[in-house]
Amino acid sequence: MCGAHALILGLALLSGTADAGALPPVQPVPHVDLPRFMGTWYLIAAVPTDYEREAWNAVETYALQPDGNIHTTFRFNQGAAGGPVKQIHSTGYVRAGSGGAVWGVQVFWPLKAQYIVAWLKPDYSEMIVARDARDYTWVFARTPRVAAADWASLRAQVAALGYDLSKLREIPQSDLPGAADREPLNKP
Repeated sequence: MCGAHALILGLALLSGTADAGALPPVQPVPHVDLPRFMGTWYLIAAVPTDYEREAWNAVETYALQPDGNIHTTFRFNQGAAGGPVKQIHSTGYVRAGSGGAVWGVQVFWPLKAQYIVAWLKPDYSEMIVARDARDYTWVFARTPRVAAADWASLRAQVAALGYDLSKLREIPQSDLPGAADREPLNKP
């Protein structure tokens, strides 16, 4: 990623929204078993940053490092299923006393963006990452597609966290049979 894109992404992640101050801080889940949490997560939907606004086939991968930090790779196609591949590498720094649920994610030094595991399915198959500013959120699953009932539940969780669902964008996963038949989150 070029320096200009990194700067834009970093500034976007650190900015807040005007109405976020009226909402209470996002409550993280009580505990995240970090070794179990590691691995591949498909981005199902997001209130995205500008950098990922046209992402397709987005996947985030976490790897626990010996020092307790988390190496993160976010990979996606830009603009279309066959679009150029983009990758962002970052480091997650787990906040002490947070049960592994609150991180500072550093895309570039010295800035760290807030990362809160706000909802995590007990079997670690789905999760929602949120921010106190309610400017961005990410809905992840271990598979590129979730069942309709899970989809409805995830949307309800995002709304309960204080996000505007009209800003939630479904992230296309083109490798799915029948993906074109899936009802989009944001109807025209």
